[in-house]
Amino acid sequence: MRLFKNILKFFFWLGLAGAGLGGLWAFAIVVYYWPSLHEEVSQLQDMESLLSEQLEVPMRVYTADNLLVAEFGEHRRTRINYQDIPKRYIDALLAAEDTSFYEHPGVDIKGLARAAVQLVDSGRIQSGGSTITMQVTRNYLLTRDRTFARKIREILLSLRLEQQLSKQQILELYVNKIYLGNRAYGISAAAEVYYGKPLKDLNLAQLAMIAGLPKAPSAYNPIVNPRRALIRRNWILSRMYHLNLLDDISYEAAIRAPVTARYYPPEQDIDAPFVAENARQFALETFGDKAYTRGLKVYTSIISEQQLAANQAIKDGLLNYDKRRGWRGVEREAIPLVAQQEALEGDALAEIEATESGLEQVQLALQDPVARKLQAQLGKDVSNWLKVLANTPVYGDLQPAIVVEAESKRLLVLKKGGELIELTPAAWDWAGRYHSPFWKDRHALTGNRLAKQGDLIRLQRSSANQQPWQLAQLPALEAALVAMKTETGEITAMVGGFDFNQSHFNRADQAARQAGSIFKPFVYMAALEKGYTPATIINDAPVVFEDQQLEDAWRPQNSTGTFYGPTRLREGLYKSRNLISIRVLNYIGIGQAIDYISRFGFSADRMPRNLSLALGSANVTPVEMTRAYAMLANGGYPVEAHLVTRIESFDGEVLYRAVKPKVCRNCPADQPNINLAGVTYPLSKSAVDERAVYTMHSILRDVIDDGTGSRAKALDRSDIRGKTGTTNELHDAWFSGFNSDLVTTVWAGFDQPSSTGEYGANLALPMWIKFMEVALKNKPESAMARPEGLVTVRIDPTNGLLASPGQQNAMFETFYRERVPEDYSFDNLLQNNFEEEGELTTPNNAPPPEALF
Repeated sequence: MRLFKNILKFFFWLGLAGAGLGGLWAFAIVVYYWPSLHEEVSQLQDMESLLSEQLEVPMRVYTADNLLVAEFGEHRRTRINYQDIPKRYIDALLAAEDTSFYEHPGVDIKGLARAAVQLVDSGRIQSGGSTITMQVTRNYLLTRDRTFARKIREILLSLRLEQQLSKQQILELYVNKIYLGNRAYGISAAAEVYYGKPLKDLNLAQLAMIAGLPKAPSAYNPIVNPRRALIRRNWILSRMYHLNLLDDISYEAAIRAPVTARYYPPEQDIDAPFVAENARQFALETFGDKAYTRGLKVYTSIISEQQLAANQAIKDGLLNYDKRRGWRGVEREAIPLVAQQEALEGDALAEIEATESGLEQVQLALQDPVARKLQAQLGKDVSNWLKVLANTPVYGDLQPAIVVEAESKRLLVLKKGGELIELTPAAWDWAGRYHSPFWKDRHALTGNRLAKQGDLIRLQRSSANQQPWQLAQLPALEAALVAMKTETGEITAMVGGFDFNQSHFNRADQAARQAGSIFKPFVYMAALEKGYTPATIINDAPVVFEDQQLEDAWRPQNSTGTFYGPTRLREGLYKSRNLISIRVLNYIGIGQAIDYISRFGFSADRMPRNLSLALGSANVTPVEMTRAYAMLANGGYPVEAHLVTRIESFDGEVLYRAVKPKVCRNCPADQPNINLAGVTYPLSKSAVDERAVYTMHSILRDVIDDGTGSRAKALDRSDIRGKTGTTNELHDAWFSGFNSDLVTTVWAGFDQPSSTGEYGANLALPMWIKFMEVALKNKPESAMARPEGLVTVRIDPTNGLLASPGQQNAMFETFYRERVPEDYSFDNLLQNNFEEEGELTTPNNAPPPEALF
């Protein structure tokens, strides 16, 4: 009885569906010749203009020396003509998507009827009713909304399309537009994305894999879901076999083929992802979403040699710091040898049932031949470990590996790709257990205490022949580097973190961190312009400030915890004495100091209005700091930091050019602009006294010669100046250094501020040196010329007064001509030797040495 009711129900719904389809075709006949349909379909007749218009060309980003940095937009833009499409791909595609493609008029009536019956009976369509022609219509002429009216329009447009284009033209439109996952549009793009080679070089199994993607590019993605993709591929191969499109040998070979797909990113000439992202954002803000599809060529000021050096300097610096701090533990624990399989959904089971080889063949094809070889060698199936390693990204060249065996003096690890590597204690001699930023165990852990079987660790290549790999770990610390031309503001290298793929946050221009002592030169510059000299005596002694802007009474200290008494301003800066800096700011006045410091490009609104400003409590980004130091380096001329220099259209037309102020020291002061290579640029005007700038240069050279930046003497250059910076509790480490042509800033710290355990001189400066070794190699020395109005005299270093002719400890000091001290260290001295000839006047407004308190 139940069977009888089901039969009646079937014929009832079939009749209803037939009546509905009859009505639908009656309606179609009425509107088939509707004029607007003809106009819309006529858009598809001009194949060349259609494909060139709708197959968007991606945006490309280049260095200043024309190396490709990145590509944004559609993943590949390689068009393929019908005659170049492999026949076996067409066979596979039609077997999967539209078996009767060459017979139907654009709409498969049987398929639509079957879909209608399924919709009425079960509430959902179980097999698609769309033909390839309908998909072309949908992709090129219609929106993606799912309405009945749109479906009717799709059917009618498909019928008209078949009247105006050949089957070959329709297929060509289809294969060039269809989305196939991983940002790949079109089959040529998919071949490059999944297999890294042209479509014509793919084998049958690979072609069938791509043919299976249109129905569900995400679900059937062979990289993300290889088992489901393999089921779909084998179902297509089975369909081809039953349609007599494959012989026995080809079918058996293809259905047993393993999954060989993996992600092949777009080709690039240089690794600079933070640069690429910065340039992408600029182009997007300038041109909107069309920036991705117009074939724009974005040229940056990046110098490839410097960028490569910056990448390496930051990477090495962070890894070296990590080893100094100790072993924090494995990245992932106890990865199982066997992974639990997810349950298959109904459509996957249906495809398996329709494939004669079944699920067993899928499992065999999924077996990794490398895993089989390793199983014979190790006596255990490590296929899941290989899958985990394949899906674990490489960050900063640190290769993931899983521990196979762990002994006290030996670690056997499995690297991505199936290579077994044996590590000895020399490979982890740095790995004392981490306790805090200030403490790690003196002796390295034994191998079996470092890691256990199944643990995920990282390996770093070593230069040692005996031990080509070393144990490593992903750094928790981050760093940023910015290099800039001092006279233009053009950024020549930029790194925003250890690895862009691990964190897209660009610390070079997005992370505003406390500046610390690196900020002090700008405070001292204000004092030099107000009246202080490098010889002004300031007392380095304890002091308590009752400041309404601060919550409690403030008792600042030097980093050493020691107070040094009366000290010359020069020494106070190059030795980074905090108490002296605070008294200098107190002399200037906070409001006046902020007004002056803002000339260097710092935002006045972000500067604290209290005496902590003297110690660098303002938050700034590395780009902002580099721009400020560029102004110091170029003699006091403001520049605008920028990365993108010009943007061209696909045809080479210049759509944007960075017309930024440039420095011209030899140009007349009233000259407003300069013409370079046919482009007129505004000239930057001096914003500070060049005598104060030169004086600061001489003090910042002392930072290198006798102060906290002494490591930079390793460069063996006399034109280097710079300043270290460290914030409270060692949260941030800085170094900015320059010659007259190039300025570079390095910052290091944790994203969530906490102590690094190291000062800027130990943490940031070595990275700066490693970069500048490359950036300045074979470059002539370039230092600021001494401006007029300065003189050099011999002084007594203990009090800043003029020295006697025979004074043994006398030293030379630079003064504004009008600020030379008028008193001698001893009252009976009547003369002094000047390095510069000419009469000198004694200033009436020079401030006295600060009172000692």
